[in-house]
Amino acid sequence: MAKSGRKRALRGRAGRMQGGRGSGRASTGQVRLWGRHAVEAALKNPDRSHRKLWATREAIAGLDGELPPDFPVEYADNPDLDRLVSRDAPHQGLVLECAPLDDLFLDEVMDARADGPLVVLDQVTDPHNVGAIMRSAAAFGAAALVTQDRHSPTEGGVLAKAASGALEVLPWVKVVNLARALEEIAEAGYWRIGLAGEAQDTLADALPAGPVALVLGAEGPGMRHNIGGHCDALARLPIGEAIESLNVSNAAAIALYAVRARNNA
Repeated sequence: MAKSGRKRALRGRAGRMQGGRGSGRASTGQVRLWGRHAVEAALKNPDRSHRKLWATREAIAGLDGELPPDFPVEYADNPDLDRLVSRDAPHQGLVLECAPLDDLFLDEVMDARADGPLVVLDQVTDPHNVGAIMRSAAAFGAAALVTQDRHSPTEGGVLAKAASGALEVLPWVKVVNLARALEEIAEAGYWRIGLAGEAQDTLADALPAGPVALVLGAEGPGMRHNIGGHCDALARLPIGEAIESLNVSNAAAIALYAVRARNNA
């Protein structure tokens, strides 16, 4: 989707709107995304294969850039779009169906040797949380997000909306065995820090000078014992006694800021 100050006239396709509510995984194996930031980012991503865009005319006019003249667009009203997304999802007049992103592999990401940290999630299953963590990870220059292919959300509209475009720019690696992945991360020279409220050291004390992998567990149970055992250090955020813990996405954002501030010091 090339950027341009002038919007090109788009062709609408007549026909019955199809599809139903859901988290954003269409029955055809395609991914359904919604919301302005998520859809715009997906349209601009050259690695995406797009199938169809449903949109209001007002939302089309507000897009940042123009679509190719032959792009498959079906104009619709908001009530029609409501039937294509999760209940009460804020689609902002845009629903895009596209192919899922290609799988990435951990060694590819680490071979790139980006300066930012790796973010490793252990059984964080809420797509809102994972999307929010993606957004913070992209904002603070993380190298990649690493999750287990099971016990984590799939790519879809809820996650993409929470990620606000970060799904298209942050590498996301899904592994079969998270413990084995942490071993590979250590072999690549990363210092693995697990965030745990019971840890004695604060994150500032535990941060080394070199590459870092931040490991976070699900809210409530936290990291599994085996995953914590594959960390080089456990650290806590120095929050006050009035609050027992933070939401995992908030904790991730603070930890990512701490790493970025260390790198810029």
